[in-house]
Amino acid sequence: MFAPIPRKIVVALVILLIFYAVGFYGLVYSNYQAYFLRLVSFNLLLTNFILFIFHRDVSRSFWVFALIVFLTGFFAEVIGIHTALLFGHYAYGASLGWQLFRVPVIIGLNWLMLVYTSGHLINYLLQTPWWVKSIIAATLMVALDYFIEPVAIALDFWSWRSGEIPLSNFTGWFGVALLLQVYFQKAKFLKNNTLAPFVFLLQCLFFIALYVVI
Repeated sequence: MFAPIPRKIVVALVILLIFYAVGFYGLVYSNYQAYFLRLVSFNLLLTNFILFIFHRDVSRSFWVFALIVFLTGFFAEVIGIHTALLFGHYAYGASLGWQLFRVPVIIGLNWLMLVYTSGHLINYLLQTPWWVKSIIAATLMVALDYFIEPVAIALDFWSWRSGEIPLSNFTGWFGVALLLQVYFQKAKFLKNNTLAPFVFLLQCLFFIALYVVI
C-alpha cells in the first residue's frame, strides 16, 4: 500500500499544477505567448524553490552535490554549444533568459532539478542496486528530453543547425545524465524529498501535453 500523501505536499502540488496549467494555456491558446515565454525562467525558479523547501538535509554533502550537478550540466551545455561534441550543432534562443558563454544560466538549475527528481522517483519505485537505478533514471531523463526537444524548438528555447534533432543529442544526454545519476546514488545526503517524484512526473505531463498540441 502507498503511504498517504502529506497535506503540505498536496498544497505544493496544487500550487505547481495551477502555475503549469496557466503556463500551458498561455503558451498554447492565449494571444500573449511572448509574455508567457518571458515567464519560463521564473516558472523554473519557482518550481525549484518549492521543490527544495521539502529537502531536509542541508549538509555539506548536499550543497557540494547541488553545485557539482549545476556546474556539470551547465558546462556540458557550454561544451556542446561551442564544439558540438556532446549533443550536436545547436544554439540557444532568447526564451530562457540571461546567458553566459551563450548558454542560459538557468539550464544548470534545470539539470539539477531533473537529476534530483528522477533519482528520487526511481528510489521510491525500485529496490535495486545503485547502478540499475542510475541507468533507469538516466533513461527517464532522456525519455523526457524526447518530448522536450520539439517543444523547445517551437518555443525558441534552442534550435538545431540541421533543423532535425540528431541522435547524438540523446546519446550525449544519456552519458551526462548517467554520470550525474551515479553521483546522486552515491552522494552521502538524505534522499527523502516526498515532493520530488511528483515534480518529475509534472514535468513529464507538461511537456508531453505541449508535445501533443504544439
